[in-house]
Amino acid sequence: MKLLAITGGTGFVGRKLIELAVQAGHEVRALARRPQPDLPRVTWVSGALDASMALSTLVRGADAVIHVAGIVNALDRAGFAAGNIAGTQAIVDATTDAGVRRFLHVSSLAAREPALSDYGWSKAGAEHVVASSSLDWTMVRPPAIYGPGDMDMRDMFRMARFGLALLPPPGRMSVIEVGDLARLLLALVDKDPGRVILEADDGVEGGWSHHDFARAIGAAVGQRVLPLALPRALLSLAAKGDRLLRGDKARLTADRVDYFCHPDWTIDPAHRPDPALWRPRVATPQGLADTAAWYRANGLL
Repeated sequence: MKLLAITGGTGFVGRKLIELAVQAGHEVRALARRPQPDLPRVTWVSGALDASMALSTLVRGADAVIHVAGIVNALDRAGFAAGNIAGTQAIVDATTDAGVRRFLHVSSLAAREPALSDYGWSKAGAEHVVASSSLDWTMVRPPAIYGPGDMDMRDMFRMARFGLALLPPPGRMSVIEVGDLARLLLALVDKDPGRVILEADDGVEGGWSHHDFARAIGAAVGQRVLPLALPRALLSLAAKGDRLLRGDKARLTADRVDYFCHPDWTIDPAHRPDPALWRPRVATPQGLADTAAWYRANGLL
């Protein structure tokens, strides 16, 4: 049993990570901006990444720090920098000051292409912060993450019910189910492969074409879909509309359009975790079916 300090514990990935950490017998200390329901073996620390006292409390005496928190939507580059770069610097500093050595950082494939988007630029900046530290760090760059509890892909599932998939220009992508990502992070708590950046996915060689992934979502909701690739200009117009309709909660933003249109978001097989350390357990068709079932059960389709 170990004490794990987790940021981002109230988010999609963080919730699953906490669930599996507790199942594995670990104690968890997790950062939260707002009061959270009591959970067995979980201690909530009130605060955010800009609250130094809260971070000190979070990491004190921990066996490992897992930094999941991050900003995926912001109004401008400064917002991304504050959430992803400055926030990472703050948790790295607190971890270093507390004498904790093991540090796991959840990055993104977007960090490979920092010129494409402010988000990717900020995730690359966060990686630089971690790599420059004296900690025993390992970083994980997930591709698109899906699974029960995810809200980012819900619009695709809802469209698929009507036989339609509106997609970016043709390209390929890797995906990973949220439980598989959480299991990788927990494996890295116990087995340290060194200061490396890992890229993990569902094990499908070469990833998925946009069309094939859309059809897989259609199969998950029991509907044959027509994939339609939209040009960048039309996606940009749609992003403006989404901003008008949903404001700060818009799922399609101008910044996201820039990296959605990149043709290759597949992982580099050379950076896959050693199979002796971790293998994906969830086949994507089954994972998508489970996700669709969760949406239905919660009235979200």
